[in-house]
Amino acid sequence: AKAVATEADVDELVPTATELRLACSTAMTNRLRMYGSRVTTNQTWDDLILPAEVLSQIKDLSRFARVRDRLFTEWGFGEKMAYGRALSAMFSGASGTGKAMVAGLIAQDLGVELYRVDLSRVVSKYIGETEERLGRLFSEATQVGAALLFDEADSLFGKRTEIKSSHDRYANLEVNYLLQRLEEFDGLVILTTNFGTSIDEAFVRRLRFRVQFPFPGSDERAKLWEVMLPPAMPLDDDDPIDFEWLGQNFELSGGHVRNAILRAGMLAAHGDKPLSMAMTYQAAAAEYRELGKLAPPNPYAEDDDNW
Repeated sequence: AKAVATEADVDELVPTATELRLACSTAMTNRLRMYGSRVTTNQTWDDLILPAEVLSQIKDLSRFARVRDRLFTEWGFGEKMAYGRALSAMFSGASGTGKAMVAGLIAQDLGVELYRVDLSRVVSKYIGETEERLGRLFSEATQVGAALLFDEADSLFGKRTEIKSSHDRYANLEVNYLLQRLEEFDGLVILTTNFGTSIDEAFVRRLRFRVQFPFPGSDERAKLWEVMLPPAMPLDDDDPIDFEWLGQNFELSGGHVRNAILRAGMLAAHGDKPLSMAMTYQAAAAEYRELGKLAPPNPYAEDDDNW
């Protein structure tokens, strides 16, 4: 028998406006994946441990994002500034200090997708091809309203060199083209670098925000150890974790604290026991040794065989 579609059946087949927008966004962002990968985060601002001054700078960046349209459209700053509408920032600081994490949190707050640019897919040894790829990258990001993250940006945004060969000339042309696209871009772009002084000064002048992420002090490190622990993690009441001692004795950035606390959790899970200070010490010491540092003496050495 031939099935006859009812009016209700037809209505079910019609996509909603939300579904259409999602489908269009997915189709467009698929092209962005040619140049990088989407960054997602399940962390919150409460997980971020930074000095008050740095947090204030980051909040200024978010405030600008929210009032930018009013400034440039309603209040006429767009007429005074033909270029420079981009919400651009450079985050500099040691590895593991939270630069990429903050980029993800800002994008999440603004409700935009963040893409980490894979420089190996953008930079080409062939003359003119890097510029062509950069052009497509910025065009796609503009169309879909995506934010761009240039992680470890030194290689692409580095200082221009004195022209001694044709290679130097073309390398400088790439930098000049990138400057132009950065000025014309109307979205969020964040550069991260371990060495802020290695970025070309022409880029630095055009960046609206420059935030230095300091290496955490002992108090910040103690808080990092504490916030990295999942609430569901069972803890040993007979051997509680001394966060203050860990912060004072292990000079680790947030990224390395995260690695150490995960390693400690692995020890606890392997032994089917709650997490103890002795386990946490061993994990921190192992992370320290991998960094080429000498771990401080273990104040819980006599308990090592108990787990």
